[in-house]
Parts: sequence; structure tokens; C-alpha cells
Amino acid sequence: MTGRSEPPDGPPENPAGGEDEYRSLVFDESFIQAARMREYSAQERMGDHARAVRTVPEEQPPVRGGGGGSRAAIALVVLIALAFAVAVYIGFRSPYPQPAPRRAEPLRTTVIPLAPRGAVPGGSPEQLYRAQPVSGFRTGAEGINFPAVKRTQNFSDSQITAALATVKDYLVESSLNPDVLTGSVRRPVEHLIDPDQRTQFERSLSDPADDGSHAATGWLVRFDPERVELADPQIRVQGTLRYEEEAAGVLGVVSDHTFTYALRPAEGPPRKDGASLFTVRRELHFRFDREDLRLHRLEVRTAHIQAGPQSCSADATGMLRPLLAGEKADARGPAATDPYASGPPTAALCGTLAAVSPSRAPSSPPPGPEADRTPRP
Repeated sequence: MTGRSEPPDGPPENPAGGEDEYRSLVFDESFIQAARMREYSAQERMGDHARAVRTVPEEQPPVRGGGGGSRAAIALVVLIALAFAVAVYIGFRSPYPQPAPRRAEPLRTTVIPLAPRGAVPGGSPEQLYRAQPVSGFRTGAEGINFPAVKRTQNFSDSQITAALATVKDYLVESSLNPDVLTGSVRRPVEHLIDPDQRTQFERSLSDPADDGSHAATGWLVRFDPERVELADPQIRVQGTLRYEEEAAGVLGVVSDHTFTYALRPAEGPPRKDGASLFTVRRELHFRFDREDLRLHRLEVRTAHIQAGPQSCSADATGMLRPLLAGEKADARGPAATDPYASGPPTAALCGTLAAVSPSRAPSSPPPGPEADRTPRP
């Protein structure tokens, strides 16, 4: 050891006098314990090849307190929260425009009564359904068939199929459900409609009006149960479905179907030949966005309805008013239209029903599905 050095715990408090140059080197207990190299004891040096000295490992300073781990955990949580806040901020400040939520538009309806030229022909349901062109129709939901499905630019095959399935469900519930036809329920139809249109739907059924927007018969087929009833629950149907992508994220579906009902008077004993046919042609335009497809609902954009036999003067906004077997249309025309009246413009419409007579039953078997054609009243 060379040079002067202070003991690890400082110089002694009361050093002895003298001029010895090694007097400042005091080998006390603290100095010895602080040495990095220590001499082996005599017993340790008796071993083979034992070195004279050994290295003492340096002691680590004791950790003061237990808050180091807690502080690291808090720092980690703060960093994660900061990263999440930055991600949210970047998402809101994204330079890419987000599509604005689209609201469903109100339904526009047109209901046209079709008046017969003479008395309404009667007969049994089987006899009436054998007449042309009804003989080529299918029964119930079997008459609502899908077209060939091919994906569009923004809608896959499965999404288009889902839209067509929703439209079919709507047509079945609104045109074929016996409880809906009699006006006893409406929920099966309502739950398929976009929520933005449900207020209009409820008002149309509770307070129907011939204003082009609030005709109950624009949403569904409904008869007066106190006057008519189904003579045969097997309703005949024929028509088409087609679709197209109308805009980015908007899929349009158009249904054009004719529904033929065999009806009879609700009062009195049923007669075997007391039934008559009532035809409703419904041309409906539907729209879907991706949210509608996901939630199995639709937006009804327009409804064009032709139904007969009815009198032109009949108010068919709340429910359809069929003329039954043997009845004739009254001589009155459609309700008058006043062009000077304020409010929404209205125009009463009426058409003439082409005769469908049960006496024209074919002698050969009904044609197959390939010969189906939608009749136009």
C-alpha cells in the first residue's frame, strides 16, 4: 500500500501526537471490513494451492423503502392511458371523412281501387282458383322467389341474400299472415320496419288518411273482419323481386307481386259457392343500408297498390273494402278533388278491373312455373 489515505470512517477523533508519517493510517475495524482484498487465515492457507488473499464481493446498498415497484407500475399505467388517449384523438381527427348516418325517408303511397264492370262472379274457392290466370299462381310464400344473386360493387352475395330474405319476410307478414289481414295484430310487420318510419306506420294504422303518406293499406293488406273472411287460407301469389345498388352503401330492392284471396261474407252460414276472388297487386320499393342488413329490418320507400273488386267511391286508406260474390260497384266515381283546398295535394284515383270468370277454367293441367306471368289489372 502506497501513499496516504484516510480510514473509511474518517480520521480518528483524537490522534496521538508525534511526527510519524504513518500515524494517519489507522487500521481499525471499519478499515478492515471495507477492504476489497483480505488475507486468508492460517487454517485456510493450509489447503492445496490456496491463494494468499481472497476477493470480498462488494455489498449492494440496501433498498430504502418498498415504493420503487409501485412507482414503476403507476408509470406504466400512465403511459398506457396516454397512448389510448392519443389513439382516440387521432381517430377523431382522422383526415378520412366518415359516412354520415342516413335517416329513413317517409313512405309515399298510392292506393287505386279497381271497380268491376258487372256483378262479381262467385263459386267455390277450388273452382275460382282453377280460372286463368290464377291457375298458374303458387300457394303462399312459395310464390315469392329470389332472383339470381350476384354481388355488387359494395354488397356481397350474402348481404344481398339477407336483403331479399328480409323483403320476403315483410311480404309474408304483411300480405299472407291471417292475423294481420284481419287487423288483429300488426307487430309482425312493425318490427321489420326501420325505427325512423315506425311513427308514420303507427299513425297510418291509427288515423289513416288519403294524403299519400298515411294510408294503412300502403303498409299492409287489411280487411274488415266484421264484413269479410277468408274462404280459403291458401292465398295465391305470383311476382318478381329485383335488386340494385342505388348508391354507395345503399341497396335497393323492388317487389312486384299479385296476391289473390278467396273471400266470403263474415255473417251468415258459409255457402260452398259463395266465395269470390279479391286481387291486390303490390309494387313496393325497399332500401337497405348495412345497419338494416345487420338488424334484419328495411325501409319502405314507395308503395303502389291496385286492389279490386272495389267501388271507386270506397275509402281504401284504412282497410280494403272488397265487393263479394254477386255485388256490383256503385255508380259513384272517385271522391272529388278540390284543387283550391289548402294542405297536401290529393287526387282520387280509380281503375277498371279486368274480368276473371270461373267459367274459364282450363281443361289441361296448370302450366309450370316457367309459364308464370304477373297479370296486370
